[in-house]
Amino acid sequence: MLKPADLLLPGIDRASGVPLLRQIYLALRQAILAGVLPPGARLPPSRSLAVELGVARNSVVAAYEQLLAEGFVSGRVGAGTFVSRELPEVPEHPPLRNPPAPPPTPEAHHLYGTAPFTTGRVSLDARTLHLWRRLTVKHLQRPDPRLLGYADPQGASALREAIAAYLRAARAVRCQPDQVVVTAGAQQAIDLVLRVLLAPGDAVWLEDPCYPAVQAALAASGARIVPVPVDGQGLDVAAGISAAPQARLAYVTPSSHYPLGVQLSMARRLELLAWARRASAFVLEDDYDSEFRYTGRPLASLQGIDEAGRVIYVGTFSKVLFPGLRLGYAVLPPELLQAVLAARRLADWHPAALQEAVVTDFLAEGHFTQHLRRMRLRYRAARDALAEALASEAAGLIEAEVPEQGMKLLARLAPGLDDVTVGEAAAARGLVVRPVSPMYSAAPPVSALMLGFTGHEPPALRRAARLLGDVLRGLPGSAQAASRG
Repeated sequence: MLKPADLLLPGIDRASGVPLLRQIYLALRQAILAGVLPPGARLPPSRSLAVELGVARNSVVAAYEQLLAEGFVSGRVGAGTFVSRELPEVPEHPPLRNPPAPPPTPEAHHLYGTAPFTTGRVSLDARTLHLWRRLTVKHLQRPDPRLLGYADPQGASALREAIAAYLRAARAVRCQPDQVVVTAGAQQAIDLVLRVLLAPGDAVWLEDPCYPAVQAALAASGARIVPVPVDGQGLDVAAGISAAPQARLAYVTPSSHYPLGVQLSMARRLELLAWARRASAFVLEDDYDSEFRYTGRPLASLQGIDEAGRVIYVGTFSKVLFPGLRLGYAVLPPELLQAVLAARRLADWHPAALQEAVVTDFLAEGHFTQHLRRMRLRYRAARDALAEALASEAAGLIEAEVPEQGMKLLARLAPGLDDVTVGEAAAARGLVVRPVSPMYSAAPPVSALMLGFTGHEPPALRRAARLLGDVLRGLPGSAQAASRG
């Protein structure tokens, strides 16, 4: 019987411009529908298939996740991935649109869980919760009918004014309230921009390594992803120009690169903006955690030094207040505003008006600035506790890079230790660590772990660091790695 690798190898075309994960997904889907892979057939582990195909493992994982989301395969814990016994009905004439982006690869539990080192967590601050309750009750005691009915797809004008004022003061963003669109988190803002800007086959610069959810969204849009390496100064703009000088869009995290944490240097920022102006391209600036800077003031935004209106600025309250809020925003060049609003109406019509009112008061009354000040102190203490514990508990096996900004810490592994293997071993002990190497597409991968420290108290982080040290020392080759380190 043919193995999945036998089916896929002839069809993988790296020169086609179609993302590899989509090629793998389509080939497997067709093989399942044609009965070549019969119901109950076991698919190989994602790591094995990636090696056979000569592709990054995250491409295979994303393809498997898409098949799982559509019901073509099912997963059994500890057993693997199998072709479903009951396949979903497929339209006789498939729609022309690309399928929805697959959910972020099996990192989902990293986002939703509570285990040590889970990323994206926030601390629940008693003062903030008290204020939130008071402001919510205030609006419910004498409800404004406008908060309980259909609302403005762009977001309430009072909230847009408050966001614009905050961004001008804190991030040096050049914006007026009518440029702001309120969204259901930063991910929706990014999705709306991609829908409006990109046609299938359009080239897009993507940081390498990168945030997996954005890579999946770009792949679903049909864009031609151009991986651009990241070094100590951030995105290598010259490499991007060499690879795709007429790209339509560049996605960047300039204040704190995801996942490496480096900042885009001023020379690179000016080089990027000059390219965008010459190429009539846009730059999508994802400013996802700029509020949490522990040394000096937060860095000014890339958008704030853009004289030509080529930067689209995206931010969120979800990581700053709490993820369940689902409130983000985009600051758009005027020429994109109407198209993005049209897409926003089609997506979910308008933001949650009651939450908008509470956030507006929270900003206008000065509570937001005070909340950030409290959180910076707590998160810096958590960061320092984790860094000190790793230096003590995993000496010679991990080199922790203490970030000046953000909610996570990058821990580089000693030579000879594989981050994916470490991640699997840590998961078996109840720890959630994110291997960095699968986030690479073309650049030589770094074996490192991404460890979240926000939303975890220092004693819990110290215990977890001790446990991670035990995990590392229990792996084959750890003694040699420690001696080399």
